[in-house]
Amino acid sequence: MLALALSLLQAIDDSDAAAPFGTFVTAVPHWGFIVIHSTLILVAVWLSRRVRATGNASAANGFLLFVVAELSYITYHAHLTHFLFEVLDILTLVVIGTSLRRSKATAL
Repeated sequence: MLALALSLLQAIDDSDAAAPFGTFVTAVPHWGFIVIHSTLILVAVWLSRRVRATGNASAANGFLLFVVAELSYITYHAHLTHFLFEVLDILTLVVIGTSLRRSKATAL
């Protein structure tokens, strides 16, 4: 019985298994994430202005909500906060999605 238990333990030894996907992210320094999120803020502001020019203020406000979410990520990577507002990303998708759906429905 002991031999069987030892052979099962050897069979499930995963020390030679490949590293999980995404471990490269830990090698990125915090300033790298700040640059990435700052770039996303610029893109979101640009998209907000473009969408607002088409008359869809709700979707434009969704992009501005995304800016707030990205600012929360920057405060995390700048070590100013110890939490992330992922819920803002979800809320952003809901606001943009519903406003685009409403604008599509009114166009029909």
